Amino acid sequence: MIIASIRRRRFQPSAPSSRPAGPCLGFLLGSRFGSRFGSHCTALAQAVRTAVPTLPVFSTAAPSRLTATFACLLLLASWGSLLAAAQVGANGGAQTRPAGLATAAEALQVLPGFKVEMVRSSQGGEGSWVSLTTDPQGRLILSPQDKQPMLRLTIGADGKMAKMETIDLPVTGAMGLLHAFGGLYVNGAGPDGYHLYKLTDTDGDDRYDTVQLVHKWKGGAGEHGAHGIVVGPDQKLYVVCGNFVDVPDDVLPTSPHRNYRDDLVLPRMEDGNGFGAGRKPPGGFVVRLDPDGRNVELFASGQRNTYDIAFNTEGELFGFDSDMEWDWGAPWYRPIRAYHLVSGGDQGFREGSGKWPEYYADSLPEVVNIGVGSPTGVRFGTGSKFPARYQRAFFMMDWSYGRIVAVHLTPAGAGYRGSFENFVVGKPLNVTDLEVGRDGAMYFTIGGRGTQAGLYRVTYVGTESTEPVSGSGEGAATLQARARRHELEKFHGTPDPAAVQAVWNDLDSPDRQIRYAARIALERQPVEGWQQKALDESRKRAGLTALLALARRGATELRDPILESLGKFWPDGVDEAEKLEVLRICEVAFSRMGVPEGDTARDVIVSLRKAFPARSWPLNRELSQLLISMQAPGIAREVLDLRDQAGTQEEQLQYMVSLRTLKEGWSAEEWKRYFVWFANRPGLVGSFQARNTSHSPEILQWFKDVGRDYSDGASYNNFIRNLRTAAVSQVPAAEKAELASLLEDAPRQAAKPKREYKVVRDWKTTELLGALDQVAQGRNFDNGREAYTAAKCADCHKLGNAGGAVGPDLTAISSRFSRRDLLESILDPSKVVSEQYQNLTVTKNDGDDVTGRLVEETAAKLVLVPNQLTGEKVEVAKKDVKSRLPSKLSPMPEGLVNILTKEEILDLVAYLESAGKKQAAAFKQ
Repeated sequence: MIIASIRRRRFQPSAPSSRPAGPCLGFLLGSRFGSRFGSHCTALAQAVRTAVPTLPVFSTAAPSRLTATFACLLLLASWGSLLAAAQVGANGGAQTRPAGLATAAEALQVLPGFKVEMVRSSQGGEGSWVSLTTDPQGRLILSPQDKQPMLRLTIGADGKMAKMETIDLPVTGAMGLLHAFGGLYVNGAGPDGYHLYKLTDTDGDDRYDTVQLVHKWKGGAGEHGAHGIVVGPDQKLYVVCGNFVDVPDDVLPTSPHRNYRDDLVLPRMEDGNGFGAGRKPPGGFVVRLDPDGRNVELFASGQRNTYDIAFNTEGELFGFDSDMEWDWGAPWYRPIRAYHLVSGGDQGFREGSGKWPEYYADSLPEVVNIGVGSPTGVRFGTGSKFPARYQRAFFMMDWSYGRIVAVHLTPAGAGYRGSFENFVVGKPLNVTDLEVGRDGAMYFTIGGRGTQAGLYRVTYVGTESTEPVSGSGEGAATLQARARRHELEKFHGTPDPAAVQAVWNDLDSPDRQIRYAARIALERQPVEGWQQKALDESRKRAGLTALLALARRGATELRDPILESLGKFWPDGVDEAEKLEVLRICEVAFSRMGVPEGDTARDVIVSLRKAFPARSWPLNRELSQLLISMQAPGIAREVLDLRDQAGTQEEQLQYMVSLRTLKEGWSAEEWKRYFVWFANRPGLVGSFQARNTSHSPEILQWFKDVGRDYSDGASYNNFIRNLRTAAVSQVPAAEKAELASLLEDAPRQAAKPKREYKVVRDWKTTELLGALDQVAQGRNFDNGREAYTAAKCADCHKLGNAGGAVGPDLTAISSRFSRRDLLESILDPSKVVSEQYQNLTVTKNDGDDVTGRLVEETAAKLVLVPNQLTGEKVEVAKKDVKSRLPSKLSPMPEGLVNILTKEEILDLVAYLESAGKKQAAAFKQ
């Protein structure tokens, strides 16, 4: 361990601020044409405005008046008002607020019997709060997201803040806080970078004076980095890390989670916008380690980007996983969800199209799906002075849609299922973290990405009893099942000669959690000691579970014996769930041991076709993938038939993605059927089925729950283009001429402004703030839409399902950002860079640099896209890389709205806030 003693840099009382701090959200994308070019464009734009103040900026009548350089600047300007992952909230339009004042508690909705009060709005220098914990004295410790010092707040008996102190040690930007083992653990930016530190008070004066490096992370910084920290019942630290953190090099071989891969029978496609491209499993993960940072073990993985975790009173660990909202409309989209984290557990997250369906037997399902959103802090209600139901509830925070959700858990064998309800809802209410105070109240923070921060207090004022609940409230069968799972988990760490016999009967358990735990224990043992036993097992559940373990751990030459052994059960002896398990075993075996060829492939194809096509979409998904992987004769026509019969966009797209890898057996007519789906114009080549744009009622409900309409994700359009490109590469040269009209994108006609625009003035935020209340009513919808068009926002962004796919979806801007936040993001876009849209600047050994979106990384190279509009890629060999740093520069020149009048700017804000809906209240005269 590294100790950095920093004496006398301690707590200092915070003086009242005379300068209130407004939010500083920038909603940056980062430079898409390179950091240097972006800065040059900004300077040039300002110079042009100064020198030629009356230059027409947009003119449909005289396009020749635009120079090529200034046209480029205007294109860059269209990216300025990017709102990173902004969403529409459940409570209508955003409200303005004075600088330094968070959303009023009176404006929040809370369940009957509960009361919300504001404790403090952040002021100048206090930052935007994202992490919260309590110390042994019951004081609250808050961390801003940026470089401002952490704060320690003393709360009085009346629930109001009695004292605030700053923690003046060089650890900031915490996205995980925990007071335990005599100190404050912080996942934050410290003397050695963004890592896990411990702050301690070594001289007993109630002030932290020492910083200790506990454990290093590779990739720990940022919103997909190292996050929440909790203490487990084993008195170890449990830390959850997002999907951009590498598994530590020092994890012990006793780790319960190992042996993870993509395990896909067909290669995955990367995200359409390149986010997370090239990253391999395990995705997000949880490690456990000793309080001093030693003995690190990989506990579980397969999450995407969980921000926080919590143990319930039974010592079971839970998290709230994020979705990939850019995947909306794709079959691999996974909603935000509560999940139960167990030893050796895999939740099935993989990048791009590789995410596992929840029915895969080698993963564990959700406790409850919530829908769309952006998870942040979690905590159980343990210790609260709430009714019993809420003392046991799992509280989860959704930053995107301004809500705290209460999940009510129901034991299901050795695991859990759940239901949920909204506990607190507001707008804007960018909830970030929560704690239960010594007084039994819930305290929660709002903030993040530079927005106005606040601290709130929730108390129960109803008539139900708030006496502490005793015991788990669970029946004997539940306790027995959970105890058995824990017994099996003891075999997850090291080989044990007694393990195979001890766990074998549990492979046949009807409880999925117990079967899972038994399989992980079996996989930990030497394969030679149980492989024949697995092949010979005749009990169906036990046989399938053992064969899945063998497919994951066995040598290549065991593939065919595994397939032969599956014949005992297939297809008449298994129900649908068991058929899916058989198919999953085949997929894992094909992925790890090789796809069958020759006579073996022929026999497997014949066997699979006994069940193909099936009545259910999941079965057809798995069967078609396996048959395509073996290039089964006639499979193109059969899968195209399934595509045309599919009831949703997601199902159709899955068949299209699978068929992109089929190299053989296409007829000319089948190629036409495949590619006409992209054009969605059946008349081009006969009366083929048009693309289906329907979605399941469940998906539509997720959007309805947060008060917004469905729209495809930000990656959808680019993913479709990449899919077509991949499929085109399979088309024989002889066929391409006939298919030429279908193999290229039809150019999208961008909307044009209706008139010429000239510079009005160099608008400043202070000049418009006082008018923001006028956005609420009496606005002009047509003028707002015209301003949106004049700024060329639609070239790069979607509003609803219309627009480009380069930048983030602007459909739902108002759910978590006030009008002030929105205005500031337009006028000063470079304050905050969201890493979802952040470019990478790679400096080479020869001094040249390349800035662009990182879309692929291998051991040998980096692949960047400097210009998202053209998609042109640049490869940089890793041996030539001197440094790589995230770009902090927005591609938008300041002054985007200088071509608009004050009234037009207000109409634009109303148009964005309303998600482009003419019936919004702001447009009623």
